[in-house]
Parts: sequence; C-alpha cells; structure tokens
Amino acid sequence: MIFIFQLLVICAASWAIFRRFIARSPLDNIPGPLSPSFWKGNMGQLMAMNGWAFHSHIAETYGSVVKLKGVFNNKMLYVFDPKALHHIIVRDQYVYEETSVFIATVRLVFGMGLLSTLGDHHRKQRKMLNPVFSGRHVRYMLLTFYEIAGKLRDAVAAQVASGTVEIDMLHWLARTSLELIGQSGLGYSFDPLTENIENPYARAIKDLSPAVFKLAIFRQVLPPIINMSSPRFRQLMMNLLPWKTLHQVRDSVNMLHDLSCEVLEAKTSALRSGDDAVLEQIGQGKDIMSILLKANMEASEEDRLSESELLGQVSTFIFAALDTTSSALSRTLQILSENPKVQEKLRREIVDARRSSGGDLSHDELLALPYLDAVCKETLRLYPPISTVARTTRKDIVLPLSKPIRGVDGKDISEIPIPNNTTIVVGIMASNRNPEIWGEDALEWKPERWLSPLPDSVAAARLPGIYSNMMTFLGGGRSCIGFKFALLELKVVLSLLLESFSFSPSVKEIVWNMPGQSWPSVKGSHTGELPIKVSLAEAA
Repeated sequence: MIFIFQLLVICAASWAIFRRFIARSPLDNIPGPLSPSFWKGNMGQLMAMNGWAFHSHIAETYGSVVKLKGVFNNKMLYVFDPKALHHIIVRDQYVYEETSVFIATVRLVFGMGLLSTLGDHHRKQRKMLNPVFSGRHVRYMLLTFYEIAGKLRDAVAAQVASGTVEIDMLHWLARTSLELIGQSGLGYSFDPLTENIENPYARAIKDLSPAVFKLAIFRQVLPPIINMSSPRFRQLMMNLLPWKTLHQVRDSVNMLHDLSCEVLEAKTSALRSGDDAVLEQIGQGKDIMSILLKANMEASEEDRLSESELLGQVSTFIFAALDTTSSALSRTLQILSENPKVQEKLRREIVDARRSSGGDLSHDELLALPYLDAVCKETLRLYPPISTVARTTRKDIVLPLSKPIRGVDGKDISEIPIPNNTTIVVGIMASNRNPEIWGEDALEWKPERWLSPLPDSVAAARLPGIYSNMMTFLGGGRSCIGFKFALLELKVVLSLLLESFSFSPSVKEIVWNMPGQSWPSVKGSHTGELPIKVSLAEAA
C-alpha cells in the first residue's frame, strides 16, 4: 500500500517537473530574482518564517509585477499593481480562482466549507452566508462580545493586582478569540477564561497551521493524489506513514470534525424542537450558526446547503476567526506597548467615551471613536495578518497593468498574457505598503494619517479591497465575509483592555513569523508567544 502511494507521488511530481521545463512562457520576459533551489524555486524565500525582508526586496527592486519560480520550476507572478489586482480580485475573479493545492488542502482539512469551493458552488454558499454576516446581525453580538472581553479583563486584572506582571498576551487573546467565535458564531462555549489553561480545541487549531505549512512540498502533489485515490485509501495511508507532522494534522482534523458534528447536531435538534429549546442554548438562536441553519431550512431546494457543507462551515468559521483576529490584536497591543504616547492618547479617548456613556459603548459609539479607528486601520494596513494569497488562472487571459514595467528584453510591458494554470501571488502587504499609493511614509506606522484626508493617490489607485482602500480583507466574491465581525472584536477587546491596563514591552525580543497567518514568538523559539508587561492603568 505504501509503495503504491509513494509511486503515485513520484509519478505526479515527475510529470509536473517535465511539463514545466519543456514549456516556453510569456512570463519569461518578466523580471524577477534568481531561483536559489531546483526543487523549491523561490518558495523557500517567499514562505520563510522571517520572509519579510525578501517580500520587501522584490517589491522595491522589481516593482508591482515580479516573476518567481515555484516548486518544480513552476513560473509564477507576484502582483500588487492596482489595475491588475482589480482584474484578479473582481473583474476576472472567476478566471483567477483559488489554487488547486489550496482547495485540495482546505477540503481535506475543513470539508466542503466556504474556503474550499469554487465557481457556482462557492457563489451558492456565499449567497446563503452573506446575510448571516450582515451589519445588522453583527450588532446583535455586541453584548456577547462585551461579556467575553470582560472575562478577559478580569483574568488579566487578577494577575496584575499586586503589581506589574509579564503576561503572554497571545495566549489570552487566542483563548478570547476562540470563545468569541464559539459563542457568537456557533452558540458553543469553549473556554470560561478563568484559569491559565488551554482548551484542547484551541491547541488543535493552533497547531494546525504550522503543521500544514511543514507539509508545503507534499501539498503540491495533493490534487492528483486526491483524484487518483479514495478517502478511505488516503486515511489508511495517513495512518500507516510514519510521519509525525502528518499524524498531527490528522488528529487536529479529526478533533475539528467531531466538534463540528457535535455543534451541528445540537443546533439542528434545538431548531426542530422549537423556540424554547433554542433560547436555552448559548447565543439564544442569535449566533451565526443558528441563523444559518434556520435560513437553510427555509431556503429552496436548489439554494439549500447539504449537511456536509454545513459541517464544513463550522470548522471554517473557527479556523478563519481565530488566528487572524488574535494576530491583529497581538500586533496592536505590541505596537501600543512600544508607543506609550499613542497608548495614553487612545486610553484617554476610550475612558472619556465610556464615562460619558455611563459604561459599555453602543455599537455606533464604539465605531465612532476616531483615534481607536485610526489605530486599528493603520495596524491592519501596515501589518495585515495574512501577507499574501495565491490564485490560479483557469484559462489563458491577458492581465492589464496600471503602470508599464520594463521587461527582460528592455521593452515596456503594459499587459501580460497569462497562460492557463499560472499561479498568481497577490501581494496584500506589498499593496498596503506601496509608496506610490500611500506616500513616502508608507512604511511608517502613523495612525494620524487616518485623521486627515488621505493622499489623492489612494483613491486614484482604485484598489479592489472592501475595507478602507486596503487589501487586508481582499475584495470580490472571495473577500473576508467576516470582516465586520473581526473589526468589532478588535475594538471591543482593545477598549476594555486599554481602559484598565497599561502595556509596556518585554525585555525579550519578539519576532513575527510570516508563513500563513503571521504570529509572534520570542526570538529563538518557534512557539507562539507574546510576553508584554502589564500593570493597572492610572486612568482606570
């Protein structure tokens, strides 16, 4: 059995290498860095833990379109030209689809959720989910957000009652994010936020991304393997192969699947039992999953999602809402700890507003705080939790540029013929930091830039992002469907923490790791961690 599996991998990889070496491509005329590896191409640099310097280098050296080499010499483009992004993300979004490797990986890990579907299938799921994530429904979640963030505040307060203490804030913020998506998204409680412990589901989700990343080369041959084998055969191979990382992914996936089944069964049973049963559940029927299930029951046969699709949404919700939001919260707290004047100015705004309101701010009052909004926007612009996403062309297409680039042959290029099955890396961070759009100070963290009119170049670029002229939450049909949820969580948690506590940097050096969703660790360690000194705030 193992021999057959290995043979399938070798055959798939050999054909991929042979086909890519013999084919000529119009991308050959696009400038880019040399490939340091025959097998990995530039992927080792692009996906390195500390790949920030490489991303900055190619953006500054080669401009808004860069040719890179992928695994097995695959020619690919790194793009952040505004007009090109509009075509990739919006106008021709159904030509530039998620890569086959991404779809295969996400489908194996999360099932048939929103992230793992394409074309009409994806549009059908999106149509059902869009109303669930509307601003009106997000407003209903505010009280739950305050309740959970209040538990976080109490847990931190208990630790700093006797003075300044260094706390791993990533640990607490990840737990908080999980409980927020648990109660508001699934009507399920993961964590009471009362002790310095870690929920097994949180650990499984936390370990999943790094483990999947370690399988990066193996994942390149997943699509043909999936096409040539059955789920039972793949499960058998995962059990037989003596590969610790593969077993770690398997165990995390199995735990998420069991949780998804438990949540879906409980929600479905309550809805069928009537309103009284729904009101007895966490969320009282106002959580995202309850609303989705009710809408799905009332939908026409052609629009209704199957049980496997609903199961896929549960795992997808948890994964998508956990690491990205805790990453944004962690980055913001770290920056504020290093900028005490900004922190104090923001604290004064929050404290004054809460005193004026007599307690927790309403949805509109919270979103109207100008400096809090500026701090959040600037952090999400300069430090998006996800630096890049990849797309694959599903047919030959021409990609226009807003500004010509100089080809290897010395001639200007205003549009690029893109062959079918070409990987396009969308430079989210590179676009957000583009000095031609954001000005000469684009690489500086300056919340004040949002308190006055932005440069005319920002609006003129017409970036396709759905949030504040940046690409952090993408755009088009595959934009982040939960971005309003994430922004509300970010502001609620920050408002309660900053009212009560003062944050200052740890003496330990913190590094941010790039692959997938960015996450902090202490230098020399690959364990997620963000130590920050915390004390009671004088303003409180």
